Amino acid sequence: MIDLDVNSIVRGSAAPGFEAVVAEFKCNFTERGDVGAAFAAIHKGRTVVDIWGGNAAPGRPWARDTLQIIYSGTKGLMASCMLILIERGLIDIDAPVAKYWPEFAGNGKQSVLIRHIVSHRAGLPGIAATLTLDDIADYEKMENLLAAQELARDPDGFHCYHALTIGWLCGAVIRRVDGRTLGRFFAEEIAGPLGLEAWIGLPESEEHRVGKMELDPNSPWEGPPVTNPVHQSIWENPPLFPQDGLPWNTRGYHAAEIGGAGGIASARAMARYYACLAQGGEIDGVRILNPETIRAGLRERSRFYDPYILEPMTFGTVFALQTEQQRYGPAADAFGHAGAGGSIHGGWPSSQTGFSYTMNQMRIDPADIRSHHVLQKLHAAIAAL
Repeated sequence: MIDLDVNSIVRGSAAPGFEAVVAEFKCNFTERGDVGAAFAAIHKGRTVVDIWGGNAAPGRPWARDTLQIIYSGTKGLMASCMLILIERGLIDIDAPVAKYWPEFAGNGKQSVLIRHIVSHRAGLPGIAATLTLDDIADYEKMENLLAAQELARDPDGFHCYHALTIGWLCGAVIRRVDGRTLGRFFAEEIAGPLGLEAWIGLPESEEHRVGKMELDPNSPWEGPPVTNPVHQSIWENPPLFPQDGLPWNTRGYHAAEIGGAGGIASARAMARYYACLAQGGEIDGVRILNPETIRAGLRERSRFYDPYILEPMTFGTVFALQTEQQRYGPAADAFGHAGAGGSIHGGWPSSQTGFSYTMNQMRIDPADIRSHHVLQKLHAAIAAL
């Protein structure tokens, strides 16, 4: 690994042959206005890029140990939690959700299956009851509301992104099957064994390391009023990204086990996680899943064009799969999960590569060029090896 100059815009290190990745990441700061970010990649078990730059918060430079909320990147972590229990025979993906969570059968939901909730086809994309921002951090309240709620009356509700509810649905099943909460299960079964600095429910001892999220002032955060009730229940109940202060920067949200969006991690940890999955579920002698379980988890279970956020989406078992947008780089077999505002985390099984881009300036851009160009250079560097 080549250590970068401590006085340079970009800090960290990269392996010979990956200089173009570093240069492209640097362009995010010199040409694309990035505020603070990190990028890491692991190829065949070897770290090839581990870099960072900018500010983690006003007046605080991004450091090697900076952590950042990854929003929906959390779903990619939750995916392996579900797959572990499926692999152990404790969850049958074709069984009714109510088999494990009897209360869920209320209001006509007896026919909803596990495979529906893991692929955004449950018909419960949002919470119908009026919520406050404090409610988002209360997973037990959200579970109870979902158990009592009827299915969406709009057919689009069965073919759209379940932004937060997928976390509460899967988390409820995990807790009832295993006895541990989602955050504890992830910590003990995945993060601990793999040595990941990643949490779904951050310990207070790590709070000082978290960067501060900010909204890009040039992105259209305030659009026309939302009138469709399903759309409103997903994104406006309550508004998830208020301009007068992001609740995602608070200790309460960091500590909460918000399975759909509350994970906090380093890019280094996310790259290692996906590198493990991309090479069959094992890295450095530690195995978390069997290869056949991962292959089953990456089998396509849903494909739709989301009518509310106007984006094509494809999912396996919680994992997002590659679409024509190529959000996860050029590899056809890419998978992972993106996070609101621009973070991207994933793996390329064909080259046994895991990668992660974390950042703290949120932009509304499905084709975010900050990660797009860096992943293009990474793919080219690996192809040249």
